[in-house]
Amino acid sequence: MGSPDPSVRGGAAPSLVAVIPALDAAATIEAVVAGALRHVRRVIVVDDGSTDDTAERARRAGAEVLRHPANRGKGAALATAFETLLTEARAGAGSFAGAISLDADGQHDPDDIPAFVDLYLRQRPALIVGSRDRDFARMWGPRRAMNRFSSASLRFFAGVDLPDSQSGFRLYDAGFLKRLRLEGRRYEAEMEALMRAAEWRLPIASLPIRLRVVDGRATSHYRPLGDTFRIIGAVLRHWLRRLAARPVRSRS
Repeated sequence: MGSPDPSVRGGAAPSLVAVIPALDAAATIEAVVAGALRHVRRVIVVDDGSTDDTAERARRAGAEVLRHPANRGKGAALATAFETLLTEARAGAGSFAGAISLDADGQHDPDDIPAFVDLYLRQRPALIVGSRDRDFARMWGPRRAMNRFSSASLRFFAGVDLPDSQSGFRLYDAGFLKRLRLEGRRYEAEMEALMRAAEWRLPIASLPIRLRVVDGRATSHYRPLGDTFRIIGAVLRHWLRRLAARPVRSRS
């Protein structure tokens, strides 16, 4: 187990928890957990119905493990971790400044966590999204195209201009999580969080991160067609909800 980074100890430094949704990630989860523990004191892995020994390896690396008996999706895994943290805080069993989510497949470099911490301390945004735009050329073509399309949709419908709207490497402020209730069960949940922050006029920030290649390719459980339709659906639902909530102007 790694020792916590001094930048997150004591004083005004934030108490952050790393949250890692994991599905059949036995080959990579130990390295991801160990890397995160170099920078935060606590790591929660949500084993989302894995059929391998992901949970056992995560515990061995020093993570706390929450488990879904069957696969429910990335959004559901994030919601489980966030609700666990909020329940603890409400019960006085612990407090946290925010949660840093990163993927279990090794494509996110835990050594980018200090950059999130630094930006959070300087600006205190509700949400920080790690951007892989410098490495888009290394992504699978359809995934890259869908990412750009969803970023354009977010810009058009919510007025939020992010170079990488689908990145799962994020920092969620605890105050934002207290208001946020994710409805989406899969990848659309991350777009939903962006739409909510925009709706509530909360600050959203972005910072560049590295995209690591595992076994010669950038890996993901993302399904370009189905998950992109879910993301677009989430954008449209929130946009229509905001339109319906606007007061009707009197013609008199």
